[in-house]
Amino acid sequence: MQLERLAIADVVKIVPPRYGDDRGYFSEVFKDAWFRSQVEDVGFVQDNQSLSAAKGTVRGLHYQLPPFAQGKLVRCITGAVFDVAVDLRAGSPTYGRWVGTELSGRSGAQLWIPVGFAHGFATLEPDSIVHYKVTAPYSAGHDRGLLWNDPGIGIAWPVGADDAILSEKDRKQPPLAEIAPSDRFSLYVERT
Repeated sequence: MQLERLAIADVVKIVPPRYGDDRGYFSEVFKDAWFRSQVEDVGFVQDNQSLSAAKGTVRGLHYQLPPFAQGKLVRCITGAVFDVAVDLRAGSPTYGRWVGTELSGRSGAQLWIPVGFAHGFATLEPDSIVHYKVTAPYSAGHDRGLLWNDPGIGIAWPVGADDAILSEKDRKQPPLAEIAPSDRFSLYVERT
């Protein structure tokens, strides 16, 4: 598997190899021992999948607070998305900064987003299916979010505010400057 650390080094793009012929391809998309040794020593407890019917659908920016904070391994099975992670780790040198990359069914690329980040994506094609593994189960009481187009973060989304298709919940999320200190990740630990 190819591994690429993005501008925020704890966020990792992973591209599993594909072995193909005229029938199609075969790919091992996840190996527990490899992931634990090369990316992060975590276990996954739940798999989620979403279908976004229209191009320009935006989901996010979402995160959960401890003890249900989630690391996410995200991949796009069909279609394509622009996937984003925003650093919410107080004390981190990249606090409030974002990284993003395209994930598609064609490339098979995945994105590891560790605990302490908000996550979201915008669909680049209709009928995009996103699958993600998470390190903690969903908890409505710990569910939080950020305004997807917060100018203080400045994400270069591939869709404008007038064209984005959002849930009512995502439209009403607060900007980063307005989230309560208790809704931030209070401890940043530099990885060695």
